[in-house]
Amino acid sequence: MARSSRKQIVEDEKKIIQELKQNARESIDEIAKRCGFSRQKVWRIINRLEEDNTIWGYGAITDDEKLNQKNYLMLIKKTNEPIGELADRIVSREIENQTHNLGIELQASHYLNGQYDWMISFTAPDIIHAKKFSEMFNKTFMKHIAEVVLIEKIFSVKKCGIQNPNVEKIKDFV
Repeated sequence: MARSSRKQIVEDEKKIIQELKQNARESIDEIAKRCGFSRQKVWRIINRLEEDNTIWGYGAITDDEKLNQKNYLMLIKKTNEPIGELADRIVSREIENQTHNLGIELQASHYLNGQYDWMISFTAPDIIHAKKFSEMFNKTFMKHIAEVVLIEKIFSVKKCGIQNPNVEKIKDFV
């Protein structure tokens, strides 16, 4: 049997990744059926993608409103202070370890190119807790932060590539 070209391997991986993005709980048999692959091929590809960290993990997409949580974004502009120790503090997840007592759950953290340098997405019980987190963040990284903007997300139309099943509710917000 001829080996697949690198281009074909990449295309096969993309098909499987797309299926996993839509429903990571789907059985390997079902993914194989949808992609037109054998069960063994899907299993091998998923294992390889997990081993090389193309796939970081799997998670549930939740309705934060039902969990009594609100969504927030923090946009951060850094100072010209050399980043040095800051990188170690970010990698050590120091701030994440301090958030638990506030009821804060960090969802995503992104280094940016543009008007802001960093964006943190998180949930909190309310704006008071979100502001406490913002203040704690400012205090922790004071000499490295020029500006922090706190934004409350009102409604998610789509999260992690999945459309909100309650998308009709957006009419209440607009």
